[in-house]
Amino acid sequence: MRMFERAEILSRIARQVGDRRAVLAAGSSCGLVAKCAVLGGADMLVVYSTGLSRLMGLPTSRIGDSNARTLELAAEIRNVVSSVPVIGGVEAWDPLRLDLDALLDKFWAAGFSGVINYPTISTMGEKWRDRRGRVGLGFERELEMVAAARKKNIFSLAYVASPEDAKAMASAGADCIVPHVGATRGGLAGNEEGQSIREAIRRINDINAAARSVRSDVILLCHGGAIAEPQDTLEVYRSTQCVGFVGASSIERIPIERAVKAVAEEFKAVPLPRNH
Repeated sequence: MRMFERAEILSRIARQVGDRRAVLAAGSSCGLVAKCAVLGGADMLVVYSTGLSRLMGLPTSRIGDSNARTLELAAEIRNVVSSVPVIGGVEAWDPLRLDLDALLDKFWAAGFSGVINYPTISTMGEKWRDRRGRVGLGFERELEMVAAARKKNIFSLAYVASPEDAKAMASAGADCIVPHVGATRGGLAGNEEGQSIREAIRRINDINAAARSVRSDVILLCHGGAIAEPQDTLEVYRSTQCVGFVGASSIERIPIERAVKAVAEEFKAVPLPRNH
């Protein structure tokens, strides 16, 4: 089983950016999406349990035992993809898996060459954050998970929704900071309300500046909200220090919706000959 060490992943990213090519981390919650994303040039795959809800035709939702589902997905993805790193979404505040070192070992053994803090409390609002934090299962667990990954020399990405969380994740040792600016817009189950691309860029710049105030070497990617289409990322790259995009709904939901609907319409539009 081909695994990618942290140094190799960082070297690949540096080479891409040096060649002025944006980094693409493609959300892939089934083998077919993973295979096609890599054929399309994805630099890494990101596997989330929440991706299963997208493939079920639902809005992005956390369903059941997140860590167990993500670990189960590894075999399907790794069966058809070996040329790029596969990153696993870790629910660090899982009360059934309090030993984060053991949890990271399970993700590595399953075939994940890196981790990302998803689902994340950073996007869930102060009420939920405070409630979880009071019982020791809040955002601090995500920080501990990323710090533990760094100690184990496992590559990590960190979703953050605020400058404060960006500073904390940079301090914890995250290799990539990913400003999360909301649920992805567009498609059949997208979030049609929320900020403009201009507002998303403003938030991204605030988050990026906070992360870089802690560590100048942190890699900056982008995700979510009004950043849904390839042309949206071009605007972000022009106006921020982001060097790539983490696509979830933009990779494994919206394109599938469009493609299946379009081909079904084409088949349905073919008339029967008159002699039938």
